Amino acid sequence: MEHFWRNTVFTLIVITDSIWQAQSFNLGTAGAKIFSGTAKEEFGYTVQQVENNQGKWLLVGAPWSGYSQNRKGDIYKCPITGSKNSCDKLNLQDSVNVPEVKNVNANMSLGLTLTRTPGDNGLTTCGPLWGQQCGTQNFYPGVCAKLDPVFRPQPAFSPAVQKCGGPMDIVIVLDASNSIFPWEPIVEFLKNLLPALDIGPQSTQVGVIQYAVNPKFEFKLNQYQNNKDAISAASNIKQMYGEMTNTFQAIKFASTDGFSAQNGGRPNAAKVMVVVTDGESHDSSMTKAVIADCEKKGITRFGIAVLGYYTRNNIDTEKLISEIKSIASSPTEKHFFNVSEEAVLYTIAGTLGDRIFSIEGTGKGADSFKMEMSQVGFSAHYSSKQDVLMLGAVGAYAWSGTVVHQTGSQVHILPLSAFEDSLQDKNHSSLLGYSVTTMRVGPNEYFVAGAPRSNHSGQVIVYTVDAQKQSHIIDSQRGKQIGSYFGSVLCSLDVDKDGTTDFLLVGAPMYMSELKREQGKVFLFSVTKGILNEKGFLKGPPPTMDARFGMAISAIPDLDLDGFNDVVVGAPLEEKEKGVIYIYNGKRDMSGVDFSQRILGFSLDPQLKYFGRSLDSYKDLNGDELPDISVGAYGKVVQLWSRKVASVTVKASFNPDKINIFNKPCNINGRMLSCFDTKLCFTAAFRPATPAGTVDITYNLTLDADLLSSRVTSRGMFVKNNERLLKDVKQVPSTGLCQDYKVYVQETPDFANSLSLKVEIEQADPNANPVLDKFSENAYQFFIPFTKDCGSDEVCNSDLVLSVKTDAKTSGSAPILVSPNSRELSFEVVVKNKKENAYNTQLLITFSKNLYYSSIFPLTEDVKCTSQTEKVICHVGYPVLRENQEVKFRINFEYSLEQLEDKAILKFVAKSDSKEEIDTDNEVDFSFPVQYDTGISLSKHPNINFFVADATTPVLTVKTYDDIGPEYNFKAEVSTSYLPVSLLYLTINLPMTSKGGNRLLYITSVEEQTGGSVSCQHNLVNPLKIGENTQTVSFSAESFRGMEKLDCKSANCESIKCILKDTKVKSTYFVNVKTRIWNSTFISATYQTVELTSSLEVKTDKPDLLIITNKQLTLGLRVSKPGETADVPVGVIAGSVIAGLFLLALAVALLWKFGFFKRKYQQLQMEDAQHNAQGDEVL
Repeated sequence: MEHFWRNTVFTLIVITDSIWQAQSFNLGTAGAKIFSGTAKEEFGYTVQQVENNQGKWLLVGAPWSGYSQNRKGDIYKCPITGSKNSCDKLNLQDSVNVPEVKNVNANMSLGLTLTRTPGDNGLTTCGPLWGQQCGTQNFYPGVCAKLDPVFRPQPAFSPAVQKCGGPMDIVIVLDASNSIFPWEPIVEFLKNLLPALDIGPQSTQVGVIQYAVNPKFEFKLNQYQNNKDAISAASNIKQMYGEMTNTFQAIKFASTDGFSAQNGGRPNAAKVMVVVTDGESHDSSMTKAVIADCEKKGITRFGIAVLGYYTRNNIDTEKLISEIKSIASSPTEKHFFNVSEEAVLYTIAGTLGDRIFSIEGTGKGADSFKMEMSQVGFSAHYSSKQDVLMLGAVGAYAWSGTVVHQTGSQVHILPLSAFEDSLQDKNHSSLLGYSVTTMRVGPNEYFVAGAPRSNHSGQVIVYTVDAQKQSHIIDSQRGKQIGSYFGSVLCSLDVDKDGTTDFLLVGAPMYMSELKREQGKVFLFSVTKGILNEKGFLKGPPPTMDARFGMAISAIPDLDLDGFNDVVVGAPLEEKEKGVIYIYNGKRDMSGVDFSQRILGFSLDPQLKYFGRSLDSYKDLNGDELPDISVGAYGKVVQLWSRKVASVTVKASFNPDKINIFNKPCNINGRMLSCFDTKLCFTAAFRPATPAGTVDITYNLTLDADLLSSRVTSRGMFVKNNERLLKDVKQVPSTGLCQDYKVYVQETPDFANSLSLKVEIEQADPNANPVLDKFSENAYQFFIPFTKDCGSDEVCNSDLVLSVKTDAKTSGSAPILVSPNSRELSFEVVVKNKKENAYNTQLLITFSKNLYYSSIFPLTEDVKCTSQTEKVICHVGYPVLRENQEVKFRINFEYSLEQLEDKAILKFVAKSDSKEEIDTDNEVDFSFPVQYDTGISLSKHPNINFFVADATTPVLTVKTYDDIGPEYNFKAEVSTSYLPVSLLYLTINLPMTSKGGNRLLYITSVEEQTGGSVSCQHNLVNPLKIGENTQTVSFSAESFRGMEKLDCKSANCESIKCILKDTKVKSTYFVNVKTRIWNSTFISATYQTVELTSSLEVKTDKPDLLIITNKQLTLGLRVSKPGETADVPVGVIAGSVIAGLFLLALAVALLWKFGFFKRKYQQLQMEDAQHNAQGDEVL
């Protein structure tokens, strides 16, 4: 096994900056207990804390125990109590065996994996290089064994143990005709092949037949019972010669006589035939019948074509090769060989032996190799909810790797297909299962596996397994640098101890710094329903060091008892391979967290090497209610003890409580000066609270200096030393103690501002126990004022009135929309004092974290503001706001684009050191609903905008995409602006079929942007598997007349859903969609032109907070059909009728006007009168 310290070159770098020296908090280094073992056995590679009825122990893995004779590995137990610094070997290496298989445990590396068993104080250890022998081949499926609470080994188990194949009968058929020349290479071929076979009465039997005209036995299956005798017999075989090559007669003889019971054939044995020939047969007419008989009898056949004779005589080898391929079993590429001449025949003996072995060893054939080299147990972890033992199997599926789940006696090996799409492991080297862990989110548990060589940059996969044993990938994250081994170490962290995983820490120990050093990195991911969101990384070693930071990571169950769990990280190569560990104290937001403690290995023992290669912090081992940390090194293990934590608070009182410059009672060096007494009271609080104790502190007192600045000269001096500075040492108990000091006041023109006293506390002894809390307040300031001008009673009765107005909307439900051009929030402030002087008047403004203070206007001496976290303090009219004085100013805030909240909340409070008679008008509150314009834009880039369906005949048989129709591809782009958005949802709606059921579009590809930020569903891609098989389709006549668009209203749409994770500012993300237009649909339909309309939509995961102004986009493709007449709209017909009637009416009116109808009528009257007159005459 190759370890991380091999072949590493180091450069000596001297670092003088104190930040990289050892830094102390509550993990003590004094009194560390160091256990020693044999370094060459890799003692210290793993370490676990355990407790049983015999005491508390460290269990230490030594996976090379037995070196140099073997590397079986073992476990050592090291007693925590007592003075003994040596450990006892458990001698497990010869107890860990799997029954009913041939164990190969010389290099099993037991102890490489070591983990506690939940519930019973036991442990589980694994030897991933444990092997088993099948035939002549060794497999390495790995082995594990549980230890009971008193470290007795339980029966070993190997979840991937292989079922070896049964006995095998092999008949080798050799062409010995005249064309074979020379014969010696044939014999050499046998002498190279036979040693690779496990020859014996219960395993493999070998028979040899040679033939020319007729076949004959050289030796039969049961004739030789060991390799030595068979090789000796093969060495003496003489060539029989012959004018003809009756290959199929020989194969028939071998299949009947060669495997017969009387010649040694066994009914339960696998049958294998090897045929070696250099020429076409003279009895090829028998081919089909003979091969069919072999198939019926279950004989696996290897065909070897020797091309020497053909080559020497310039004969075309095509027919010979074709004939030998017909002899070989399927698949041909696994069972057919050819060599250029007899002399090189021996070179294929090894490959042939391996392929025969695949039948001999597994009984399943050459394609069966899945878990044979899996190395199950390379990593191990027990799930907290389901009691599932996760075992990493890095060698599974040709080193792609997998994870094995074992619950009790039930074993579930996740198949290659479970992770195949996520890994995209073209080179079969991902090593999935290098590390494993689980995450708890509410009632759900998620499994996590690391694959440090996936795509060369590493990968972490989150998945679940349902009740039907089906796995479901929830998320995956890829590393950012090739060779970094991202995912080789995983640590699930519940910071706030609520039972839910808050963060996943992922080690990339070989991450190279910009200075080309193996600095290492630990990446931090928050967890939302199993989805990982990158939150940066832990700050560790400098980029100038080879460190391998992140080689080991362990969660600590609340090291300093502040209510948050903590983390320890190892950097075993740092400080010239001596090693360093880093402590990180947990908090709700771990982003950008810095280490609180850095412990150097050589500070504990100058001989330590690779300190931090393994870590564990599970229990309190010395009874002080604090977890202790165990650290593995090369040949050693170090036990470090945690220290109690003390927080010291200080209170100060002054007598008198004001400085009266007219009262000078103190004689200081002959001068009468004003003076006062101060009493400092110290109180200590301890974690844990019992037993009660004391803490030794040193404190510095400084007069006339606040926490941010100091005056050049001080108005006050300590009487004790005539200095403004005083240093003292005290031992503070939990009950507290007080100390008095006298201070005199020098003559000074500044009596308006209070005189300050600063108190700074530090640890008296860095190695003491308890230790001061690094995160508690260690500096305090107190002020004593001078007497005020407020009448004879010196009581200032002020009345401050605060008025605050803003232009922002303060009522209604419409939120304020924040954008880069609209971020300012301004307030007009008026502070007025209606009564007596108000000293030290302040306007205290607290605000939500989505705001920050910007400026005030105008800049005057009347208003001075200082900004703190989520707070602004403005001194108004300092030092005194006089009676009836009014101060006006504008204060400006801006919305933060890094802290996004749905409300902006501000509280304005005016106060002073004077007595406020009416305080109801001293406070103004604001609360505004807020939304943020993300600035996200959506764009489209199609390859075509129109299409002419000009073919005449629909295509009903589809073999390739070209049979469907032309390509219609487009790119959907999402561009971010000034806001990073953690999660976006992109939906692409495509009209796939018409209402009549005719296909419109066919999706051939969905390609996401590389890098892992974009992931899309692929279930709609090539559903008919075109290219793999031929599809018959049909189309019905359909009319699109009257339709302007075929969209999701007038056609049937399907959606491609994509997720964009961890988007960055001012970046573009895209999805390429490739489709084909179903030409036959548009040929068959009646229409002149119609638009095929797709749509794009992008949403945020927080639509009420993050706004996308233009979140939808349509994508139109105009399709036209030549030769179709245009539809005449109903409106046109109606309009034409109306127009015709109108023209007719107009014509009638004009004719009437010009008397056309009148003249005609008069003519008719005259004719009628004449007719009547004539009638009268007749009468």
